[in-house]
Amino acid sequence: MRKLLSTLLLGLAVTGGAAAQGWPSKPVSLIVPFPPGGSTDSVARALGPALNRSLGQPFVIDNKAGATGTIGAGMVKRAPADGYTFLVTSLGPLVIVPHLMKGVPYDALKDFDLITVAVQSPNVLVVPATSPHKSLADVVAFQKAQPGKMSFASSGIGSSDHLTAELFWQETTTSGTHVPYKGGGPAITDLLGAQVDASFQNVNAVLQHIKAGKLRALAVTGSKRSEVLPDVPTMAESGVKNVDVYSWQAVAGPKGLPADVRAKFHEAVLAALADPQIRQQFTSVGFEIVGNSVEQFTAFQRSEYERWKSLIESRRITAE
Repeated sequence: MRKLLSTLLLGLAVTGGAAAQGWPSKPVSLIVPFPPGGSTDSVARALGPALNRSLGQPFVIDNKAGATGTIGAGMVKRAPADGYTFLVTSLGPLVIVPHLMKGVPYDALKDFDLITVAVQSPNVLVVPATSPHKSLADVVAFQKAQPGKMSFASSGIGSSDHLTAELFWQETTTSGTHVPYKGGGPAITDLLGAQVDASFQNVNAVLQHIKAGKLRALAVTGSKRSEVLPDVPTMAESGVKNVDVYSWQAVAGPKGLPADVRAKFHEAVLAALADPQIRQQFTSVGFEIVGNSVEQFTAFQRSEYERWKSLIESRRITAE
C-alpha cells in the first residue's frame, strides 16, 4: 500500500509539473465583467499583450458585462480550472456586490483562486470648476448647515465612489444626496456640466478634467498624496480621518487551478506589471502598481470584504 501511494503521489507531482511546462498551449481568455472602455478593461488590455509575449499564446479580452460584474465573475467560477480562463475585475464583484444583491452566482471568498491585485487608485473628491466650494472644509461646513442638499454623483449603487461618499457622511456625521448613474461616464458628464455638486471619482477617471481646469480636486482618499496630484491633500490632512479608500483591479481564476500553473501565471503577471512601458502607462494616469502575493491578496480580500460588509449593513444600502 505504501508503495502504491508513493507511486500515485509521484505521478501527481510529475503530472502537475508537466501541466505548467505545457501551459499555455492555446489562447487564454481574460474575462472582464464590465463593458469596454472602463478602468478594469484598460488594465486587462495593457496586460494581455505582455502576457502574450512572455507566455507565447494570445490572451484574449472577453467583455461579459452585466449585473454589476457578477455575470462575468460567475462565468469564471463555472469555467474549468485548467488555466485557460481568468478574471480581470475591479473590487466590486469580489468584496462589495455580494453584500448588495441576493442570488450572486458565486461565493466570493471560496470560488476563486486569487492571483494578484494588479493596481490600485485612490478616489478624489471633485466639484465643478464653478463650485463655490474651495476645500474639503467648505463641503463639510455646507453639509452641516444644509443637510441633504448637496448632491453626489456616482457610477452606480455600491460602486467605490458611492461607498466613499457614504463613508464620508458617516465619519463627518453629515448627509448628502446620492445620485447614481449607469457608469462613471454619465456621472462625470453631469459633473462637468454642474448638474450635480460633487463626486468621489477614481483619480484616473477624472485626472484629465482636473488638469484642464474643468473640475476642482479637493482631497484624495489615499493614505498618502497621489503622485499625479501632489498639490491635493489627503482626506486625513484635510481633517477627515478613516476615509482611506482605494479602487483596485485584480486577477483571479476558477478554484482548483494546478498549483504550478497558478504560480507561472502569477509570475508572468508580476513581470508584466514591472515592464517600464506598462508601469508608465498606469502611473501616468494615477494608478499605483501593487502586484502582491497570493497570500497577501487573500488577506486583503478578506479585510476589504468585511470592511464593506460593515458599511453596507450600517448604512442599510441595497441594490435591489
